Amino acid sequence: MSASYPTPVYSHAGRGDFRDVYEPAEDSFLLIDALEKDPMCVSGGGQWLRSGVSFSGISGWTFSSISMLLFSLSCTDVNPAAAQCTAKTASCNNVSLQPVNTSLVGSTGIEAAWAGGKRGREVTDRFLPVVAQLLSSKGLFYLITIAENDPEEIIRLLDKCGLRGESCLSTRAGNERLSVLRFHRS
Repeated sequence: MSASYPTPVYSHAGRGDFRDVYEPAEDSFLLIDALEKDPMCVSGGGQWLRSGVSFSGISGWTFSSISMLLFSLSCTDVNPAAAQCTAKTASCNNVSLQPVNTSLVGSTGIEAAWAGGKRGREVTDRFLPVVAQLLSSKGLFYLITIAENDPEEIIRLLDKCGLRGESCLSTRAGNERLSVLRFHRS
């Protein structure tokens, strides 16, 4: 089963009060495509956590609009402007969403959206150890990666925690190879 949802309103991202917010790009839209193609997402149910970077709120909007059966949705971002932009994106699209500020990295500006440290995994490596603890028995965890993040190693790391993973969708964006990894309990 594959569903299609309209692109959310996000014209405020990257402008005015939100000029320091990462605008939706190929990675955001690849995640949307992966979620739309996943029968588990389309059927709904459960609790969603969008962690790392909420960007402009576009992926948070997608999670919440995929199904009216979702119990709750959370998203996090280190950039306060991105959290506010996410709330505005949700509001513009009639979606209930509460972004939360976090402090997994040292920066709080737009550079925190793309400056991932060594192999681009500073934030990811801090979050991965708790994924298995947060994920319910029927939960799904999605992670957007680039080739430099070593997606195969991430899959092996989470496999040791009892999560089975796979690359469910990939594309090339400029000189980057983007992949959406999908994990569930073994």
